[in-house]
Amino acid sequence: MVTTESLFKISYGLYLVSTEHKGKKNGYIANTVFQITSQPARFAISCHKDNLSSELIKASKRFAFSILDKDVEQSVISKFGYSSGKETDKFAGTDFFIGEYGNPILRTSSISYFECELEQSIDVGSHILFIGILKGGGEININKDPLTYTDYRNLRNGKAPKNAPTYVEAEKKAKVEDGGPDKYTKWECLVCGHIYDPALGDPESGISPGTAFEDLPDDWVCPDCGAEKADFEAMS
Repeated sequence: MVTTESLFKISYGLYLVSTEHKGKKNGYIANTVFQITSQPARFAISCHKDNLSSELIKASKRFAFSILDKDVEQSVISKFGYSSGKETDKFAGTDFFIGEYGNPILRTSSISYFECELEQSIDVGSHILFIGILKGGGEININKDPLTYTDYRNLRNGKAPKNAPTYVEAEKKAKVEDGGPDKYTKWECLVCGHIYDPALGDPESGISPGTAFEDLPDDWVCPDCGAEKADFEAMS
């Protein structure tokens, strides 16, 4: 029997896939980036059909991907992994440059980048597999160590975004042990894995330290992915 935990043992890296078409830039966090041939060098990426990036890659016929380093800021993961490019400009306020082939490249948190010309697209159901020929690229912080999906899950308690190929829908617990949570109980976001700690609060959202989860405003959302309070679960 194949279990969820066994699937999580499959090794992946974490990358920022980016593209641009007619001035519209977008990107997303991906773990399905892999080289499929060497001569010429071809790479494949997987993108959910609902993603804006999917539309832009089809239109521009090109894409880039950057290897994220182990110290990548959580704000980068949050912006490119859990927000929609249809609703916000993900590159606004970020340090990026335009590559030789027209793709936006994140300067911070990137080890190196690769730009590809789209060769073919394969419909695989919920996702599209884009295959491109490597055209160019460069080094940014080559001495950094890459962030793996295992690091992301184990060290940062990260979870795959809903549109990721490796997304597994979380199951809420039927009850909280020992009669329920108290004011000091930490709560975990079932969407992205963010931990709300009452002792720390959420100062950036105006929530003071010492604020219990139950006392958060009804319109408070996860600072990392924007999920609502209903998507949080008390930690035992």
